[in-house]
Amino acid sequence: MFVKAKDQVVVISGKDKGTKGKVVAAAPKTGKVVVEGVAMVTKHQKSRQQGQPGGIIKKEAFIDASNVMVICPKCGKATRIAHKIVEVTGKDGKTASKNVRICKKCGAEID
Repeated sequence: MFVKAKDQVVVISGKDKGTKGKVVAAAPKTGKVVVEGVAMVTKHQKSRQQGQPGGIIKKEAFIDASNVMVICPKCGKATRIAHKIVEVTGKDGKTASKNVRICKKCGAEID
């Protein structure tokens, strides 16, 4: 999945189209994400403990990952994600390959 937790995203379809927010949680198996302040639902919750109040709680619901686009931290535009394999040298001098996410508009690393 191209979206990770703590990514800045913009919603591109649905009732919250155009809303920007941070990804709170990502579920790669189902292909869904929770975005801060998007897809708010009401939940009627019963009090479970002695001091805990019950009532109606507003919380974010999962939306499909295909309905969001990552915002590049360098150029600030909504972009598609490309992947690039980069050679990384460790402290002991050994080289290893690492998969890095790249902005398709400006070419900057997102991770």
